[in-house]
Amino acid sequence: MIRIRRAQLADSSAIGRVQVETWQSAYAGLLPDDMLAGMSDVRHAAMWMQTLSHKTESRGVFVADDSDMGVVGFGSCGPVRDTPEGLDGTEVRVGEVYLLYVEPDFQNQGIGRRLLDALFRQLRADGFDTAVLWMLADNPTRFFYEGLGGRRVGEREDTFAGTDVDEVAYAWRDLEAPLMRRKLAPDGA
Repeated sequence: MIRIRRAQLADSSAIGRVQVETWQSAYAGLLPDDMLAGMSDVRHAAMWMQTLSHKTESRGVFVADDSDMGVVGFGSCGPVRDTPEGLDGTEVRVGEVYLLYVEPDFQNQGIGRRLLDALFRQLRADGFDTAVLWMLADNPTRFFYEGLGGRRVGEREDTFAGTDVDEVAYAWRDLEAPLMRRKLAPDGA
């Protein structure tokens, strides 16, 4: 049984492990191989320990906790860091889904959808009415977000380990709508 819950400081190591595993799996061929191979569970765990030790930053971090395997996915959210040019400015407050990852063996079981639901609920509780999510343009996960009502609203170029990559932004202008659609869509990530 998998439970979605707010992350705790004790989850730092597990979140770091999931982040490294999912990046190495999802971004092979999209990001430099040496960057992916050089990722460290220990470094990422330390970063998450720092994040989760701050009450305001940890508010927007959730984990998918399997009763047998422990943490198998996580997501984080908060205020938007880079508003896409495609948002028309009518939004009162724009939040952002920073990260959403589920271990490959646990994908296609609805865990990603449940994590996104928790992140949207947190954004709504924090007063945001719109959410954006930036991702690599070539990442096939974009179909997951499109299936949940995300609309492409922006593009940018970023650099990872000296390599320029194209990114796209998806937005949900009404955080209630994708949550209702979620119940009707076929099971995904």
